[in-house]
Amino acid sequence: MEPHVNAKLLFNHATTLKLHTGNLVNRSRLKKKCPSSPSEELQDCIQGTLSEWFAAMPSSLNSHHQSMYRQWDEKTVVMVIVTGKGLLCLCSILPLSANLPESSELPSVLNCTVPENTEAITPEEREELKVSVKLFLTESDRSSIRSAVDMACLSLGVSQLDSVIIAPPPLPEGEAQTLTHLEPLWEELESLVHSQKIAAIGTSDLDKTLLEQLYNWAQVKPSSNQVNLASCCVMPPDLTAFAKEFDIQLLTHNDPKELISAAGFQEAVQGSSKDLQAADWRLEWVLRYSIIVKSRGIIKAKGYIVHAKKSTDH
Repeated sequence: MEPHVNAKLLFNHATTLKLHTGNLVNRSRLKKKCPSSPSEELQDCIQGTLSEWFAAMPSSLNSHHQSMYRQWDEKTVVMVIVTGKGLLCLCSILPLSANLPESSELPSVLNCTVPENTEAITPEEREELKVSVKLFLTESDRSSIRSAVDMACLSLGVSQLDSVIIAPPPLPEGEAQTLTHLEPLWEELESLVHSQKIAAIGTSDLDKTLLEQLYNWAQVKPSSNQVNLASCCVMPPDLTAFAKEFDIQLLTHNDPKELISAAGFQEAVQGSSKDLQAADWRLEWVLRYSIIVKSRGIIKAKGYIVHAKKSTDH
Protein backbone atom coordinates (compact mmCIF):
# COMPACT_ATOMS: atom_id res chain seq x y z
CA MET A 1 0.00 0.00 0.00
CA GLU A 2 1.36 3.46 -0.89
CA PRO A 3 2.44 5.74 2.01
CA HIS A 4 -0.23 8.34 1.16
CA VAL A 5 -2.95 5.67 1.42
CA ASN A 6 -1.66 4.67 4.86
CA ALA A 7 -1.49 8.34 5.83
CA LYS A 8 -5.09 8.87 4.82
CA LEU A 9 -6.17 5.73 6.69
CA LEU A 10 -4.49 6.84 9.92
CA PHE A 11 -5.23 10.54 9.67
CA ASN A 12 -8.91 10.14 8.87
CA HIS A 13 -9.40 7.84 11.85
CA ALA A 14 -7.46 9.93 14.38
CA THR A 15 -9.03 12.61 16.55
CA THR A 16 -5.84 14.02 18.15
CA LEU A 17 -2.56 15.03 16.54
CA LYS A 18 0.63 15.60 18.54
CA LEU A 19 3.49 16.73 16.33
CA HIS A 20 7.13 17.42 17.22
CA THR A 21 9.30 18.88 14.47
CA GLY A 22 12.56 17.85 16.07
CA ASN A 23 15.64 20.06 15.93
CA LEU A 24 15.46 22.75 13.24
CA VAL A 25 18.97 24.12 13.69
CA ASN A 26 19.88 22.02 10.68
CA ARG A 27 17.55 23.75 8.23
CA SER A 28 18.32 21.44 5.32
CA ARG A 29 15.08 19.64 6.20
CA LEU A 30 13.00 22.74 5.60
CA LYS A 31 11.39 23.38 2.24
CA LYS A 32 12.08 27.11 2.55
CA LYS A 33 15.60 27.63 3.86
CA CYS A 34 14.95 31.20 5.04
CA PRO A 35 11.31 31.61 6.06
CA SER A 36 10.13 35.21 5.85
CA SER A 37 8.17 35.02 9.11
CA PRO A 38 7.55 32.79 12.16
CA SER A 39 4.19 31.83 10.62
CA GLU A 40 5.81 30.67 7.39
CA GLU A 41 8.44 28.73 9.32
CA LEU A 42 5.83 26.92 11.41
CA GLN A 43 3.66 26.05 8.42
CA ASP A 44 6.70 24.70 6.59
CA CYS A 45 7.71 22.68 9.66
CA ILE A 46 4.28 21.09 10.08
CA GLN A 47 4.10 20.11 6.43
CA GLY A 48 7.69 18.81 6.36
CA THR A 49 7.39 16.75 9.54
CA LEU A 50 4.11 15.15 8.47
CA SER A 51 5.56 14.38 5.02
CA GLU A 52 8.59 12.63 6.53
CA TRP A 53 6.45 10.79 9.05
CA PHE A 54 4.02 9.51 6.44
CA ALA A 55 6.87 8.54 4.08
CA ALA A 56 8.41 6.37 6.82
CA MET A 57 5.20 4.36 7.18
CA PRO A 58 5.53 0.65 6.40
CA SER A 59 3.89 -0.40 3.14
CA SER A 60 2.17 -3.32 4.89
CA LEU A 61 0.08 -1.06 7.11
CA ASN A 62 -3.62 -1.84 6.76
CA SER A 63 -6.70 -2.28 8.87
CA HIS A 64 -5.63 -5.78 9.93
CA HIS A 65 -1.95 -5.25 10.74
CA GLN A 66 -0.62 -2.01 12.09
CA SER A 67 -0.27 -1.90 15.85
CA MET A 68 0.78 -3.68 19.00
CA TYR A 69 0.65 -3.07 22.73
CA ARG A 70 3.71 -2.75 24.93
CA GLN A 71 3.89 -2.23 28.68
CA TRP A 72 5.09 1.34 29.37
CA ASP A 73 5.70 0.98 33.11
CA GLU A 74 4.18 -0.88 36.04
CA LYS A 75 0.87 0.97 35.64
CA THR A 76 0.39 1.70 31.94
CA VAL A 77 0.53 0.24 28.46
CA VAL A 78 0.98 2.03 25.15
CA MET A 79 0.07 1.14 21.58
CA VAL A 80 2.78 1.70 18.98
CA ILE A 81 3.35 1.34 15.28
CA VAL A 82 6.99 0.64 14.41
CA THR A 83 9.18 0.79 11.33
CA GLY A 84 12.77 -0.14 10.70
CA LYS A 85 13.71 3.43 11.64
CA GLY A 86 12.19 3.25 15.10
CA LEU A 87 9.00 4.50 16.73
CA LEU A 88 6.49 5.71 14.19
CA CYS A 89 3.29 6.21 16.11
CA LEU A 90 2.67 6.43 19.85
CA CYS A 91 -0.99 6.20 20.76
CA SER A 92 -2.92 6.95 23.91
CA ILE A 93 -1.33 5.67 27.10
CA LEU A 94 -3.84 3.47 28.90
CA PRO A 95 -4.05 2.13 32.46
CA LEU A 96 -2.75 -1.41 32.76
CA SER A 97 -6.13 -2.42 34.17
CA ALA A 98 -8.07 -1.01 31.22
CA ASN A 99 -9.97 -3.13 28.72
CA LEU A 100 -7.67 -2.85 25.74
CA PRO A 101 -9.11 -2.43 22.24
CA GLU A 102 -8.34 -5.09 19.67
CA SER A 103 -4.85 -4.59 18.24
CA SER A 104 -6.39 -4.27 14.76
CA GLU A 105 -8.04 -1.00 15.71
CA LEU A 106 -6.46 2.15 14.34
CA PRO A 107 -5.19 4.70 16.90
CA SER A 108 -7.16 7.81 17.82
CA VAL A 109 -3.99 9.70 18.80
CA LEU A 110 -1.19 10.28 16.30
CA ASN A 111 2.16 11.19 17.81
CA CYS A 112 4.11 12.42 14.80
CA THR A 113 7.85 12.69 15.26
CA VAL A 114 10.75 11.48 13.15
CA PRO A 115 13.20 9.75 15.53
CA GLU A 116 16.41 10.63 13.67
CA ASN A 117 15.54 14.35 13.88
CA THR A 118 14.88 14.26 17.64
CA GLU A 119 17.54 14.21 20.35
CA ALA A 120 16.71 14.28 24.05
CA ILE A 121 18.87 16.19 26.52
CA THR A 122 21.11 13.88 28.57
CA PRO A 123 21.41 14.30 32.37
CA GLU A 124 25.14 15.00 31.96
CA GLU A 125 24.57 18.06 29.77
CA ARG A 126 21.42 19.41 31.44
CA GLU A 127 23.22 21.89 33.74
CA GLU A 128 24.98 23.47 30.77
CA LEU A 129 21.76 24.15 28.87
CA LYS A 130 18.86 26.58 29.21
CA VAL A 131 15.49 25.38 27.90
CA SER A 132 13.23 28.32 27.02
CA VAL A 133 9.67 28.00 25.75
CA LYS A 134 6.97 30.24 24.32
CA LEU A 135 3.48 28.78 24.40
CA PHE A 136 0.88 30.08 21.92
CA LEU A 137 -2.67 29.25 22.93
CA THR A 138 -5.55 29.31 20.45
CA GLU A 139 -8.21 28.63 23.09
CA SER A 140 -8.67 29.84 26.68
CA ASP A 141 -8.29 26.37 28.16
CA ARG A 142 -5.91 26.38 31.11
CA SER A 143 -5.48 22.60 30.92
CA SER A 144 -3.67 23.11 27.62
CA ILE A 145 -0.81 24.75 29.51
CA ARG A 146 -0.10 21.69 31.64
CA SER A 147 -0.51 19.41 28.63
CA ALA A 148 1.99 21.46 26.62
CA VAL A 149 4.56 21.63 29.43
CA ASP A 150 4.30 17.89 30.10
CA MET A 151 4.72 17.11 26.40
CA ALA A 152 7.72 19.44 26.10
CA CYS A 153 9.44 17.86 29.11
CA LEU A 154 8.80 14.37 27.74
CA SER A 155 9.95 15.24 24.21
CA LEU A 156 13.13 17.01 25.35
CA GLY A 157 14.02 14.60 28.13
CA VAL A 158 13.94 17.11 30.99
CA SER A 159 12.02 17.32 34.27
CA GLN A 160 11.83 21.13 34.30
CA LEU A 161 11.68 23.97 31.77
CA ASP A 162 13.86 26.97 32.66
CA SER A 163 11.39 29.55 31.39
CA VAL A 164 7.93 29.65 29.83
CA ILE A 165 6.40 32.72 28.19
CA ILE A 166 2.65 32.61 27.64
CA ALA A 167 0.96 34.10 24.58
CA PRO A 168 -2.80 34.16 25.35
CA PRO A 169 -5.28 33.33 22.58
CA PRO A 170 -6.07 36.20 20.19
CA LEU A 171 -9.13 38.23 21.16
CA PRO A 172 -11.91 39.36 18.81
CA GLU A 173 -11.22 42.58 16.94
CA GLY A 174 -11.66 45.60 19.18
CA GLU A 175 -11.50 43.65 22.46
CA ALA A 176 -8.60 44.41 24.79
CA GLN A 177 -6.67 42.00 26.99
CA THR A 178 -7.54 42.33 30.68
CA LEU A 179 -6.37 40.83 33.95
CA THR A 180 -9.56 38.74 33.98
CA HIS A 181 -8.39 37.02 30.77
CA LEU A 182 -4.94 36.36 32.20
CA GLU A 183 -5.77 35.17 35.72
CA PRO A 184 -6.78 31.54 35.00
CA LEU A 185 -3.82 31.05 32.65
CA TRP A 186 -1.39 32.55 35.15
CA GLU A 187 -2.77 30.41 37.98
CA GLU A 188 -1.98 27.30 35.95
CA LEU A 189 1.56 28.55 35.30
CA GLU A 190 1.99 29.25 39.03
CA SER A 191 0.88 25.70 39.81
CA LEU A 192 3.56 24.38 37.46
CA VAL A 193 6.19 26.57 39.15
CA HIS A 194 5.13 25.23 42.57
CA SER A 195 5.42 21.65 41.28
CA GLN A 196 8.88 22.50 39.84
CA LYS A 197 7.94 21.80 36.23
CA ILE A 198 8.86 25.43 35.35
CA ALA A 199 11.52 27.65 36.93
CA ALA A 200 10.40 31.09 35.65
CA ILE A 201 7.29 32.42 33.89
CA GLY A 202 6.80 35.42 31.65
CA THR A 203 4.24 37.33 29.61
CA SER A 204 3.88 38.67 26.11
CA ASP A 205 2.68 42.03 24.80
CA LEU A 206 1.48 43.53 28.08
CA ASP A 207 1.56 47.30 28.41
CA LYS A 208 2.69 48.93 31.65
CA THR A 209 -0.80 49.11 33.14
CA LEU A 210 -1.66 45.45 32.59
CA LEU A 211 1.82 44.23 33.57
CA GLU A 212 1.54 46.18 36.83
CA GLN A 213 -1.92 44.72 37.51
CA LEU A 214 -0.63 41.20 36.91
CA TYR A 215 2.46 41.80 39.05
CA ASN A 216 0.41 43.07 41.98
CA TRP A 217 -2.12 40.23 41.75
CA ALA A 218 0.19 37.28 41.07
CA GLN A 219 1.78 35.04 43.69
CA VAL A 220 4.59 34.10 41.30
CA LYS A 221 5.73 37.33 39.69
CA PRO A 222 6.46 37.55 35.96
CA SER A 223 10.20 37.40 35.29
CA SER A 224 9.93 38.75 31.74
CA ASN A 225 7.62 40.49 29.29
CA GLN A 226 7.99 40.28 25.52
CA VAL A 227 7.31 43.37 23.42
CA ASN A 228 6.56 43.26 19.71
CA LEU A 229 8.67 45.95 18.09
CA ALA A 230 6.41 45.90 15.03
CA SER A 231 3.82 47.71 17.16
CA CYS A 232 6.29 50.03 18.89
CA CYS A 233 9.72 50.83 17.47
CA VAL A 234 10.98 51.98 20.88
CA MET A 235 10.24 50.49 24.28
CA PRO A 236 7.61 52.65 26.03
CA PRO A 237 9.36 54.66 28.79
CA ASP A 238 6.73 53.85 31.44
CA LEU A 239 7.06 50.12 30.72
CA THR A 240 10.85 50.34 30.83
CA ALA A 241 10.80 52.17 34.16
CA PHE A 242 8.36 49.71 35.75
CA ALA A 243 10.29 46.68 34.51
CA LYS A 244 13.56 48.10 35.84
CA GLU A 245 12.07 48.85 39.26
CA PHE A 246 10.67 45.34 39.69
CA ASP A 247 13.44 43.40 37.93
CA ILE A 248 11.34 42.24 34.96
CA GLN A 249 13.34 41.50 31.85
CA LEU A 250 12.00 43.17 28.70
CA LEU A 251 12.49 41.10 25.55
CA THR A 252 11.57 41.72 21.92
CA HIS A 253 9.85 39.45 19.41
CA ASN A 254 8.38 39.52 15.91
CA ASP A 255 5.57 36.99 16.30
CA PRO A 256 2.16 37.89 14.84
CA LYS A 257 -0.88 37.94 17.11
CA GLU A 258 -1.97 34.66 15.51
CA LEU A 259 1.11 32.49 14.93
CA ILE A 260 -0.66 30.33 12.37
CA SER A 261 -4.22 30.64 11.10
CA ALA A 262 -6.66 27.74 10.86
CA ALA A 263 -6.36 27.95 7.08
CA GLY A 264 -2.55 27.90 7.30
CA PHE A 265 -2.57 24.82 9.49
CA GLN A 266 -5.01 23.01 7.21
CA GLU A 267 -2.94 23.95 4.16
CA ALA A 268 0.18 22.49 5.81
CA VAL A 269 -1.63 19.22 6.58
CA GLN A 270 -3.07 18.93 3.07
CA GLY A 271 0.33 19.63 1.54
CA SER A 272 1.99 16.77 3.43
CA SER A 273 0.24 13.90 1.64
CA LYS A 274 -2.43 13.21 -0.97
CA ASP A 275 -6.15 13.30 -0.25
CA LEU A 276 -6.03 14.32 3.42
CA GLN A 277 -9.15 16.02 4.75
CA ALA A 278 -8.05 18.75 7.16
CA ALA A 279 -11.17 20.94 7.36
CA ASP A 280 -12.34 19.45 10.66
CA TRP A 281 -8.98 19.90 12.41
CA ARG A 282 -8.20 22.82 14.72
CA LEU A 283 -5.04 23.81 16.56
CA GLU A 284 -5.23 23.90 20.36
CA TRP A 285 -1.71 25.14 21.05
CA VAL A 286 1.76 25.56 19.60
CA LEU A 287 4.91 25.42 21.74
CA ARG A 288 8.20 26.79 20.42
CA TYR A 289 11.35 25.88 22.30
CA SER A 290 15.01 26.80 22.15
CA ILE A 291 17.89 25.05 23.90
CA ILE A 292 20.82 27.38 24.55
CA VAL A 293 24.36 26.51 25.67
CA LYS A 294 24.73 28.84 28.67
CA SER A 295 28.50 29.32 28.54
CA ARG A 296 28.59 30.14 24.83
CA GLY A 297 25.18 31.73 24.22
CA ILE A 298 24.56 29.63 21.11
CA ILE A 299 21.38 27.76 20.16
CA LYS A 300 21.95 24.01 20.29
CA ALA A 301 18.42 23.14 19.24
CA LYS A 302 15.08 24.74 18.44
CA GLY A 303 11.77 23.37 17.32
CA TYR A 304 7.99 23.28 17.62
CA ILE A 305 5.51 20.99 19.33
CA VAL A 306 1.96 21.20 18.01
CA HIS A 307 -1.32 19.86 19.40
CA ALA A 308 -4.47 19.68 17.31
CA LYS A 309 -7.93 18.13 17.63
CA LYS A 310 -10.49 17.00 15.11
CA SER A 311 -14.08 18.09 15.53
CA THR A 312 -16.39 15.10 15.96
CA ASP A 313 -19.64 17.06 15.83
CA HIS A 314 -20.69 15.50 12.57
